[in-house]
Amino acid sequence: MSAAQWRRAMNSGASRSATARWTTTPAEPAQRAVEAPRVGPAILASLRGIRLHHIVVLAALVAYPLVASPFFTFQIGGQSLALGIIALSLSFLGGQGGMVSLAQQSVAGVAGYMVAIFGTSIDPISLHWPWWLAVVAGLLIATLFATFVGWLSVRTEGIYTIMITLAIGVAFYYLTLQNYSLFAGHRGFNQVHAPTAFETNMRDAVPFYYLALACAVAGYGFIQYLIRSPFGIALQGVRDNPRRMRALGYNVTGHRVAAYSVAGLLAAVGGVLMVWYNNQISPESVGLGAMIDILVIAVLGGLRHPIGAFIGAVVFVLLQNFAIDLIDRERFNTVIGGVFLMIVLFSPDGLLGLWVMLRSRLQLNGAQAVLRRGGAS
Repeated sequence: MSAAQWRRAMNSGASRSATARWTTTPAEPAQRAVEAPRVGPAILASLRGIRLHHIVVLAALVAYPLVASPFFTFQIGGQSLALGIIALSLSFLGGQGGMVSLAQQSVAGVAGYMVAIFGTSIDPISLHWPWWLAVVAGLLIATLFATFVGWLSVRTEGIYTIMITLAIGVAFYYLTLQNYSLFAGHRGFNQVHAPTAFETNMRDAVPFYYLALACAVAGYGFIQYLIRSPFGIALQGVRDNPRRMRALGYNVTGHRVAAYSVAGLLAAVGGVLMVWYNNQISPESVGLGAMIDILVIAVLGGLRHPIGAFIGAVVFVLLQNFAIDLIDRERFNTVIGGVFLMIVLFSPDGLLGLWVMLRSRLQLNGAQAVLRRGGAS
């Protein structure tokens, strides 16, 4: 957040506090609901942030299935985009709100299970609702679950938030593992296929890729808009100095819970895509390993950068698919752990932070070379 944005957020908060002294009771500012962001300025700021390289990257992503094989389109591209959306929810919470949640994969799993329960599978538990109604129900229930997780965890900070969200995730894993009447136990739900919409079979590689790409672009654009909105700026203020924001009249708890709801909706979208990608969902999809994978993806790309979630997902999926050609399958986690450790040690801000450091060093070397040539002449 820039200094100008911080000053505007502080000034707007101070003016509201001054007005509240004349129009409200002293107890009301702490209970004030989260304000709705002003749409116009935030959208204009987001559009002004579009650069030529953004257009080039989007064009390359659109053209990717035209040059890639079905394996790379579906297994690499589609899976990376779906995992990237879930990791984006964690990046938003951690980077903008300062809250690291290990329950994002659980939220995605709730959405996936709801699609399997309300939709169609080979299990008799499924209710066989229309696919669009099952998706809406899954997104709604998963978002409510994420809001509940936020309501529980925002009253803590740091390691305690991580432990609470980890406990919730592990509890949900054992619930799905041991409950047969609702979650089908350890066997899970199989043949939960993607639907056919507008005479297009979303099970095919190219349609699924474009569906995941559309969801990823929409999610990324929404997060970029939200970061520049008054809500996003206030959330960053809550992250940096919650005591001062509370003194200025902001509802700190409300902003944090709302951030969990937004992140929950993103994770739910990714969860629906993942259950269609795998054609099934089981307790292993929401286990401890899956929860750690999302954290690794977000940190690999760069927790403070929304695009880092997708970069980390691409690296993770590539390692997942091709590292086994060089080492034993059982040692895949060792490779992921080693890459993760190297990134954290040399660039705490992930791969994007490493790129920024290299670019700054190259620019500094170039400037020094120009100065040396100027002095020699």
